[in-house]
Amino acid sequence: MKKTLAAYPYLVWAVIFIVAPLVLVAYYGFTVPVEGGGVQFSTENFVNFFSQDVYLLTFWRSLWMAAVATLICLILGYPVAYILSRNIFKNKGLLLLLLVVPMWMNLILRTYAWVIILDNTGIINNILKSMGIGRVQFLYQNHSIVFGMVYNFLPFMILPIHSVLTKMDKSIVEAAQDLGASKLNVFRKITLPLSLPGVVSGITMVFMPAITTFAISDILSGRKIQLMGNMIEHQFLQGNNWNFGSTISIILMVLILASMVVTSKYEKENQGGGLF
Repeated sequence: MKKTLAAYPYLVWAVIFIVAPLVLVAYYGFTVPVEGGGVQFSTENFVNFFSQDVYLLTFWRSLWMAAVATLICLILGYPVAYILSRNIFKNKGLLLLLLVVPMWMNLILRTYAWVIILDNTGIINNILKSMGIGRVQFLYQNHSIVFGMVYNFLPFMILPIHSVLTKMDKSIVEAAQDLGASKLNVFRKITLPLSLPGVVSGITMVFMPAITTFAISDILSGRKIQLMGNMIEHQFLQGNNWNFGSTISIILMVLILASMVVTSKYEKENQGGGLF
């Protein structure tokens, strides 16, 4: 009975801040306003979204950029997490702190800092000009948005992988080495499979904010390149079309849930196959 009572505050919090917003989003997403001030159930917004090329282009652009940013974060983050998990640094805690410190700053401020650095009149271009190389257009392109995603979300890839690698039973690795396994085989057959839960968590934690971001694309593209997050922001704040904005939000939620199901299934299949 006491345990049940202790769960009530969490249930109330979940209903207010999780269930109620989701219900409202579903309500607006599956309804359209009608004459007279009422609403009616309809899938018109979904049909409109998937029948307009401009929306589909934005959808695929968002998916592609988020996937590329996630892949780059994995390629960069896994080696960093692996190196930090090994006892080769005396001040490993300081290195982890330096990794986390930028996250204490607001995302918008961090992103604007790169505008100052990468702008045509920014620090890097001024250095290039002084060297006689000439100015380079870093900002206001697709790759500048991907760069912003990688910079802002890379710690979300490193930390979960590092956590799993740190907790991994080192005796398994030592046993494999004693039996004559090479470093490559130890990594491929032991370290990598055992670290997959961290990899899956990192992929999820990077992909979700990357595909829903709007501040990064706004700042680093000069509002020239729109992603799904920008469309949602526009529909709610400027277009005053909560119904269509909610529809786009539902599509994004379904996409995120699908990606989580796929990554979780892949993780279970690899764990089920054993280490060898």
